Amino acid sequence: MSFAAAVFLGVADIPFEDVVAALTGEGSPEARSIILDIRLPRIVTGILAGIHFAVAGLLLQTITRNPLADPSLMGVSQGATLSVTLFLLFTVYIFAPGSNTLAELPISWLPAAGLAGGMLAGGVIYLLAFRLGLGALRITLCGVAVGAVLHALAIGLIAGWGSARIEIILEWLSGSLYARTWEHALFLLPFTIAGMAALPVLYRPLLLLHFDAPVARSFGLAYRRQFSIVLVLSCALAASAVGAVGPIVFVGLIVPHLARFLAGRNLVLLLPLTIVTGAIVVTLGDLVGRLAGGAEEIPIGVVTALCGVPLLLALLRKTT
Repeated sequence: MSFAAAVFLGVADIPFEDVVAALTGEGSPEARSIILDIRLPRIVTGILAGIHFAVAGLLLQTITRNPLADPSLMGVSQGATLSVTLFLLFTVYIFAPGSNTLAELPISWLPAAGLAGGMLAGGVIYLLAFRLGLGALRITLCGVAVGAVLHALAIGLIAGWGSARIEIILEWLSGSLYARTWEHALFLLPFTIAGMAALPVLYRPLLLLHFDAPVARSFGLAYRRQFSIVLVLSCALAASAVGAVGPIVFVGLIVPHLARFLAGRNLVLLLPLTIVTGAIVVTLGDLVGRLAGGAEEIPIGVVTALCGVPLLLALLRKTT
């Protein structure tokens, strides 16, 4: 229902019959352009990004045994933010100092820049934790520390960029599906396919990674290797999503808990429900932002933040 609503509803009021006609390749050119070139690409991109954030959050909460873990805990979001900021600084400010609008930027390179920065941040955190002795607590502490440094560097660069050009990056930082095209969906798709293919193989290791390392090893798990594989997978999913749509907050934190609530004690359903719920949450959040903001739509990152704060407070009460 949420996906159908996202297709049929929007700022442009298109009759039901025209939407159906556009989906079949008929109808007016204007309706086909809005449905096939604007709404569908952002919906598909949002679905894939929602899956990435949700699964990455579930994996991180599992291996760190921290119910409040999400991709920002590993510094992935902050690393992607810093790399995108640097990319825009060099390409726009240094090489094209007269550029002031998002349309003049090399948009096609932003996902790759965000992915590289997110993966690099995850790699740095892993190496630090590895040298200190790989473990859930050390991973968490390293992630918080490195993420804070990267975030401070990014904010410092943005503040020093100058008010005339800050709006260029603010939209990306807020997390948005605005102007997302089929190119962004195709960028995410290989990561989605690879991640979904790896999850069934990692099902048993994920169950054992709930336990401390000595207990997991007693069941025959190669703890360090499986821990590393899951960590790399979660970072790749999160970094690719952040690179494509920006750091949409709270999705990686909230969705795994919603999936656990729906799955109950049936752990077999947890992963599928996480995938489906992640796609639904991002799709609905984007739809709410589009309808509530009108022509000046509200970025999905703002919607998820406003809806996620009450749940976060509830989780904090539960875990303290």
